[in-house]
Amino acid sequence: MPLRPALFAVLAWMLLIAPARAADLDDCNAAVVAPAPAARPPAEAYWLDGRTLQWPGLKLRPGERVRLHHARAADLRAVAGESVAGSDGAVELAASGAALPARFRFIGDGPRFAVVGADVGALLREQLLLVHEAADGRVIAATGVQLAGALDDLYAAAERVGDFGAHPGKARTRWAVWAPTARRVLLCRHAGAASAAVAVDTMRFDAATGVWRAELPGDLSGQAYRYLVDVVTPTHGLVRNLVTDPYSVALTADSRLSLVADLASPALKPRGWDAAVRPASVKAATDQVIYELHVRDFSASDATVRPAWRGKYLAFTEPASNGIKHLKALARAGLTDVHLLPVFDFASVPERGCRTPDVPAGPPDGEAQQAAVVAVAAEDCFNWGYDPWHFNAPEGSYATDALLRVVEFRQMVMALHAAGLRVGMDMVYNHMAAAGQDPKSVLDRLVPGYYHRLDAKGGIERSTCCDNTATENRMMAKLMIDSAALWVREYRIDSMRFDLMGHQPREAMERLQARVNAEAGRPVQLLGEGWNFGEVANGARFVQASQLSLNGSGIGTFSDRGRDAARGGSAGEGGDDSVRRQGWLNGLVYAPNALARPRPEELPAAADMIRVGLAGALRGYGLTTWRGEKRRLDQIAYGDQPAGFASEPGEVVNYVENHDNQTLFDVNALKLPLATSRADRARVQMLGAALVAFSQGVAYFHAGQDILRSKSLDRNSYDSGDWFNRIDWSYRTNHFGSGLPPRRDNFGQDGRDWALARERLADPSVAPGPAEIAWARDVFRDLLKIRASTPLLRLSSAAEIEKRLSFPGSGAGQNPVLVATRIDGRGLPGYKAVLTLINVSPTAQVLELPEEARAHWLLHPVQRHGADMRVRREAGVRAGRFEVPGRSAAVFVLD
Repeated sequence: MPLRPALFAVLAWMLLIAPARAADLDDCNAAVVAPAPAARPPAEAYWLDGRTLQWPGLKLRPGERVRLHHARAADLRAVAGESVAGSDGAVELAASGAALPARFRFIGDGPRFAVVGADVGALLREQLLLVHEAADGRVIAATGVQLAGALDDLYAAAERVGDFGAHPGKARTRWAVWAPTARRVLLCRHAGAASAAVAVDTMRFDAATGVWRAELPGDLSGQAYRYLVDVVTPTHGLVRNLVTDPYSVALTADSRLSLVADLASPALKPRGWDAAVRPASVKAATDQVIYELHVRDFSASDATVRPAWRGKYLAFTEPASNGIKHLKALARAGLTDVHLLPVFDFASVPERGCRTPDVPAGPPDGEAQQAAVVAVAAEDCFNWGYDPWHFNAPEGSYATDALLRVVEFRQMVMALHAAGLRVGMDMVYNHMAAAGQDPKSVLDRLVPGYYHRLDAKGGIERSTCCDNTATENRMMAKLMIDSAALWVREYRIDSMRFDLMGHQPREAMERLQARVNAEAGRPVQLLGEGWNFGEVANGARFVQASQLSLNGSGIGTFSDRGRDAARGGSAGEGGDDSVRRQGWLNGLVYAPNALARPRPEELPAAADMIRVGLAGALRGYGLTTWRGEKRRLDQIAYGDQPAGFASEPGEVVNYVENHDNQTLFDVNALKLPLATSRADRARVQMLGAALVAFSQGVAYFHAGQDILRSKSLDRNSYDSGDWFNRIDWSYRTNHFGSGLPPRRDNFGQDGRDWALARERLADPSVAPGPAEIAWARDVFRDLLKIRASTPLLRLSSAAEIEKRLSFPGSGAGQNPVLVATRIDGRGLPGYKAVLTLINVSPTAQVLELPEEARAHWLLHPVQRHGADMRVRREAGVRAGRFEVPGRSAAVFVLD
């Protein structure tokens, strides 16, 4: 029968305010399990706004119609050739001439319909099917409807709500949660973290915002809670979900319950928190020198940390540990930021009772080590943590007790600030650990079908490896922005790195930037992975926060230009290509390995791409290429993209190694000729560090890169345990030869990758000794000192770089194994000019610059007294003739 809107609204409201019952308390204590899905049609239609629907691909013939059926029991059945069953009514639709909103430009063509005379908000709390019917009412086709467009339109006011979560006060405690499609939301309360639910309270619905609220007398800090939500899902029909709060700021162990907590409470602040001073080492984005570090890697194998603190936040507070001594030395040399891999609550590590694998002794190329690690990987204490569960609470496995996570996280931040280091976080908002009715799903079990990005049939997109979020939707963007603001405000985070940032809208990231700056009262530097792929690629759904779309925003993105030219090959290569495809650092053409097929033109092309990186990948910078052509960097091809993508140097992040893929040492173990000496392997590693240190833009290093870190050739160590992710701050070993890397991501086709790994891991001449590690450590610190003491290496504007930076020796006829930059310092404090030279050849190289014959160039003062004795003794200049020893980087200054 047709829907009668007034009566339906009254009945719906009565349900929304129904009091809690005794049975509800039982449900508060039920186990959270994933129910079996029911058979449901795909959701191929879209709500474009609060009144308009579109069905892509639908063809209507005369006499046919489309109606919107709804059912409170969520048991609609629409079988072709039959009448719709289980329907409580159908809404008649009118043809709509509304324009397609820009946010839906990706959907296919199809007719649009207007909903007339119905309460859409009430409809969205039922199961809905859009049904293509014949004149006699028989079903021709049916589809579910994707609802984000309607929710964003009807409940736009929710974007201005500022009190989501639990908020205790002296007189009262308040809760607020957004669940506009829920039939009913109850608040389940527990007296403490370990107790059963003791009370269940009815929450009130605000029809203007879609927010459910509860308010109770007294300060209920320390009580635990969850929400009990009656809601229709696209996959399981009508369900009752027991779910934690997406705005949780504290959690019990293993994220079972949310906790009421006031982060401003003295009980949650370490002594001295309010008065603690932060480092002021970064005036411009290009001043950043970043060290990417995993909390557990930092201390899990450091015997100088007390056992209870190893792998924990508190390890950073151990003042005499080897790890802290190492970080402090880097800070003195010029490191500004430690960027922590994900530290908000994630799903993959048990917070109680995680297991430590018993790894047997074995040969350097043995299989037993990885077998032992993999056997307990799902239950051990290690994961990178790119599977977020709750965005606003610290991860509990890094605390000595999950209930202490807030205080101990703050203690870590205080300790790093006291060491002179700013603290950055890896922000993972592009996906969640789970969606749908999975027990670890939070967002989708509150507002099914809204927070996650859907494909053309209503399935969740997973291009990022996990369940993608839809930050183009109002409330997902709000959650991301509110969360980032919380970390800046409550935990004093100084900078942020965004995982797969290209899956987020530029507009949302710019709003986030403004918000965190306002919270901090100063600029908070943002950078991220601007990779362009998946369902959002090339701006398919919105203007992305990607490399080519972010220029002019001031937000930094990682540059793969110099990285790939330096390392050789690409991130996804395997088999013989992982050896054959050498890079500028490790022998391309000039030192071919046994599998190489060198083509001479590849070397000068790689050298030019190295120059692109040194110039900050700036769009407008002009370079004379090896072919003798003068080109802007955005006119030079990098695959199917321009090499130059940034408008300002603060928008580019230079690196040659991070947590993804093999470490630089391991890449070089594959690609350098096998006969390369240990000393030269260390030299090649430091040439990679020099590239980053001498490049305009933000400098980004992976923890342990300075001490030749190896993961025993593991290309994807996200779940490879402590064993393959160890760092030795005592500088005795780099852990190359810890056994074959885990078979899962490293075996290769027909075992070829393992065969190549065996050849290298079993070779005793590859792994460095303490002497090579100590040399690399000290040379790396010299490189940081050079960058810190030489502002010309970190110019803050494109105009200054274009005015001052040149590449002597570039162009046609260049010597491609020697890349030099000259930076003119006239009119600025400091040196009149700086000349950097990187020689990747095993033999000494000379750069003749007759125009510099009368200038008084000197080796940089850091290198005059530095750790690289070869440079101290052999690098020199006479009458414009600059000589650089083999596999060395030298910096000359004009005083």
